[in-house]
Formats: sequence, structure tokens, C-alpha cells
Amino acid sequence: MPDGGVGNRIAAAFGPHAELAALLFAVLDQDDPPAAGSDGSHDLSHILRVWHSAAAIARSEPACDVELLVAAAILHDCVAVEKNSPLRSQASRLAAERARGIIGDLGWSRSRIAALVHAIEAHSYSSGVEPDTLEAQVLQDADRLDAIGAIGIARCFYVAGRMGSALYDPEDFDAGRRPVDDWRYAIDHFKAKLFPVVDGFRTRAGRAIAAERVAVMRRFIDQFRSEVEA
Repeated sequence: MPDGGVGNRIAAAFGPHAELAALLFAVLDQDDPPAAGSDGSHDLSHILRVWHSAAAIARSEPACDVELLVAAAILHDCVAVEKNSPLRSQASRLAAERARGIIGDLGWSRSRIAALVHAIEAHSYSSGVEPDTLEAQVLQDADRLDAIGAIGIARCFYVAGRMGSALYDPEDFDAGRRPVDDWRYAIDHFKAKLFPVVDGFRTRAGRAIAAERVAVMRRFIDQFRSEVEA
């Protein structure tokens, strides 16, 4: 998390909800001082990208509670769990429960806190929780947008490097004669998770942005294949 000064400057990106954003960043900074080796795929820049996508989608959804969305975007990854941790599937639930405690001190009603908790718990690909509210659907779409496109490509290989994966299988690039294994080969992650995720977008605006980003990934895979098979 950013230090207090950076947090206050970054909070301006949240427009009329900058005061709430600054308060939440301050709480997170107090609880989690910056540490070397933190996960760069779930850092402050990820929060900002998710917020920008969520705000773009929300502009097409007038009924969306934008203040709740601000809190959800900032807190959705407030508990860090590595990809290879046995707790990975529980990460969004752990973040949701921590968010409940943070927001509970701000005087929100029980129903709004419950809506925030649900949005955070349902945002994760691995949680298996269906997003039952508009805010949960917008947050889920925004978080998934950050997993695809040019940013998704960069994050894929960044995480693969952290996990010690190879780039690709030189004997079977497309996994035509072997099981897809995105723990062993970074390029397999496109077939295992990144391309399939496009079918799960909940909002019309999210689906439109996702289609553009998937096209970017397909061009990348075609170019990647042409270079390694030359």
C-alpha cells in the first residue's frame, strides 16, 4: 500500500469519493507497511486499473452505488494470498471479512456493509461465488478486465516468473498432445484461464471492453507462435 502522502495524491483518482479513498488507503497503510517483494500484480496500480474499469462500466449503469464501488475496488485485495498458496481459493472471502471490519468503523448500515462484503467475495475467479448485485457484477467485470489484454499479458508472465514457470513447451506449444498445464508453462495460462474468462462477463460495457482486449491477446499469441516456430 502507498504511504500516507502517496495515498492522498492517489485518492484524487476517485473523484468525488476522494475523501473516502484517502481514508481507506490510510487504514491499509497503517495495517500493512510497504514491504519489499510485494506482489506487483496486486499492488496499487492494480487497484487503480480496477477502479478505472469499474468507473467506466458504472457510467453505463446509472443504478450502481458508486461510493460502495469505490470501497470495493480499494479493498477487494486487502488480504494478500499468493497464487500457489493453499488458501488461494479463500482469498476473496478473507479480504471481504477484513473489509467488513474496516468499513464497520465508518458508520455504514448493515445492508450496505453486507453488499460490500458480497461484492468483494464474489469478485474472484476462484471463489465460485455468483455476483448477485449490480455492484458485485461491475467489480467482478473490472477485476477480470485486468487479467486480459495487454495488462493481462504482462501480469501473466510476471506471475509466471514469480512462480518459476517456463515460458512455453518447445515440443508442444498449443498443448495439443498433452494436458494444459499453466503451472509449468506460462503460455498455457491463456488457454486455461485468460481466453475462457471472456465468457463470464456480466455487464454489457464489460463484455465490449473484454472483446477488444481478447483480440489483443489473440494477436499476441499468433505473433509469439510465429517467432518460436520460425
